[in-house]
Amino acid sequence: MYVVECSRTASDTEAGPVLQNRAFQQVTPGTSDALEPWLAINGANITVIAESDPVSSALPNSLQFIVPSDATGSVGFSNEGYWGINVNTSWTYNASLYYRFPSASSFSGKLTLGLESSDGTILASNSTAISGSQTTYENVFLTLTPTETPSNNNNSFFVTVDGSEAAGETINFAMFSLFPPTYNNRPNGIRIDIAETLAAMQPAFFRFPGGNNLGQTFATRWQWNATVGPLLDRPGRVGDWGYVNTDGLGLFEYLTFIEDAGMQPFMAVWAGYSLDGESLPEDELEPYIQQAIEQIEFVVSDPDASEPAALRASLGHPEPFTLNYVEIGNEDFFASTSYEYRWPAFYGNLSAKFPDINFIATTYPFNPEIYPTPKQYDVHVYQTPEWFVENAFYYDSFERNGTRYFESIMSHQGEYAAISTNPNDLYGTPADGRLLYPTMQSSTGEAAFMAGLERNSDIVFAASYAPLLQLVNDSQWLFNLNKGDEYLPSTLPTYNGTLYWTISRSSSKGDVYIKLVNAAGDASDVTFDLSSFSSVSSTGSLQLLTGSETTSNSPETPNAAIPVTSSITTGSTFDYNAPGYSVSVITLSTS
Repeated sequence: MYVVECSRTASDTEAGPVLQNRAFQQVTPGTSDALEPWLAINGANITVIAESDPVSSALPNSLQFIVPSDATGSVGFSNEGYWGINVNTSWTYNASLYYRFPSASSFSGKLTLGLESSDGTILASNSTAISGSQTTYENVFLTLTPTETPSNNNNSFFVTVDGSEAAGETINFAMFSLFPPTYNNRPNGIRIDIAETLAAMQPAFFRFPGGNNLGQTFATRWQWNATVGPLLDRPGRVGDWGYVNTDGLGLFEYLTFIEDAGMQPFMAVWAGYSLDGESLPEDELEPYIQQAIEQIEFVVSDPDASEPAALRASLGHPEPFTLNYVEIGNEDFFASTSYEYRWPAFYGNLSAKFPDINFIATTYPFNPEIYPTPKQYDVHVYQTPEWFVENAFYYDSFERNGTRYFESIMSHQGEYAAISTNPNDLYGTPADGRLLYPTMQSSTGEAAFMAGLERNSDIVFAASYAPLLQLVNDSQWLFNLNKGDEYLPSTLPTYNGTLYWTISRSSSKGDVYIKLVNAAGDASDVTFDLSSFSSVSSTGSLQLLTGSETTSNSPETPNAAIPVTSSITTGSTFDYNAPGYSVSVITLSTS
């Protein structure tokens, strides 16, 4: 039996395009990989070439399309997108491409763009006239309005010509784009379903450009100025996880989405270290510090006083964006020795230029000791469910010396998660203990740790979880959607126990949120004593998420564990039985 006594005597108030490989960025012309996932239609000959007269210097490759000399019917090519294309009759899609004839031709005919289901049903199409006299790149823009919604996403985008009319012709294509409506109708913006899912979490902040994706090498590092302006000017880069980043989601798109969703940005700047293990020498940092300064200027500076800020204004946002936090590097604990000189070099120059911004160190706290002493650290953890339970008191013993912590409890981007049941193989496969999807055991372990974060919110100023998005049908956000602005001290949980809790209160509504975690398989009783309040409602609301140790939501079983809401008897003192492997959120009114 646990007894939780809550005291009111003190409180602490303290983020795209549908088509895959749309611009043939960072690929080797002439290879099959360069063509993936484009497919020929009706005998067409297609290959990716190094364009002699490219659509832009940033995009040197194009798709060369040759119509067979004996062609009849529709001839062309298709793209299945990323795991299919969602086609919906309530949407109008914006489709565009660039084309040119490498040699002048007398051809005059129609170019058709459309959407097609896997069984060959044409879901949407639109056509425009093109001419063989067009030997420099010309833009084609068409809208596609589906006439029916298919039963699944096994659909593709296609481009065709009439084979009889175009027999023997060669046409080069570049920079394809297909967009459904976007969040807040932003050009080149975020998919509505993804954006609304993120916004529904009511997040306070968004860290970008995401995870350890600042650069595998010096040459492939994320550079803000290569991600803004026209898409034709964005070369893309090979990201840190082996696939090409188009950078269609660039600095400006990140910032406008963050602003639209009511979040604030936590922005990282590249700080002289790449994941291949290389660090820049101290005497070579200056141009990269300047690039970081210009990146921040783009976000916050006056367009009349800064060229990067003037660029921002030209893109439609003359007023500065909000920017209170900047990370210097990302996961730079991998190169902590060089961080001893990189931190003061970047921090000294950036803080002098932007004294109102909080700069976050990305090495381990106080290991090594770096100067000036950081006021904020970004802490990352990959661990097992048991580790998270055992470390539920991780921050309780931290010195209250003015240093604050951003807990990125981590699995890829953003970042925290219990990712494996095997402490000796945290990066292995599911057979080795790596969790393909969260389980109730991993979720309750994380929740126990999160209770400790909330209890220590005087020094843990932010926390984020990963993977932020996953190709599954459902996620639960019990902790984030039920929090007050006052932390209420209470009897502490038992070290290495099974029950963990945190209690907060909304100062405006008077609601108290009791979050209770049972990280063991057996049910456990607990008594809540709220007698320090002058009045407590006799009933409250209970949200309960529970299951067996291995219960897991997956594409096959998306609703294996879902929160169930019911009423509960409360009062100044009340008992509760917490089921095994459960997270309970009890909401009640007080005054």
